[in-house]
Amino acid sequence: MKLLSRAEEMLLLAVWRLQEEAYGLAIRDEVSQATDYTWSIGAVYAPLQRLEKKGYVTTRMGTPVAERGGRSKVYYRLTPAGKKALTRIQQVHAYLWTGIPALT
Repeated sequence: MKLLSRAEEMLLLAVWRLQEEAYGLAIRDEVSQATDYTWSIGAVYAPLQRLEKKGYVTTRMGTPVAERGGRSKVYYRLTPAGKKALTRIQQVHAYLWTGIPALT
């Protein structure tokens, strides 16, 4: 299994954290808050589309809303493969961080 990039990891974690509220802008807000950096919409949607093609997330359309001009939100959900990829990268991080001297 190929490891996730750091951006893919953060986006999948945001989807998992947000659960049923994981749509584009909420995901962007979550990773922006976590990184203290404002992510562009393209920096979120392009990788999410790639993650969907890889089978790590699925999408569903929400109900159209008048406030959005009748458009629907696209909601994201982790697949079993997405959970497995996150578990794998978590294991890699745990191994690499174990026993290293403090960085200060």
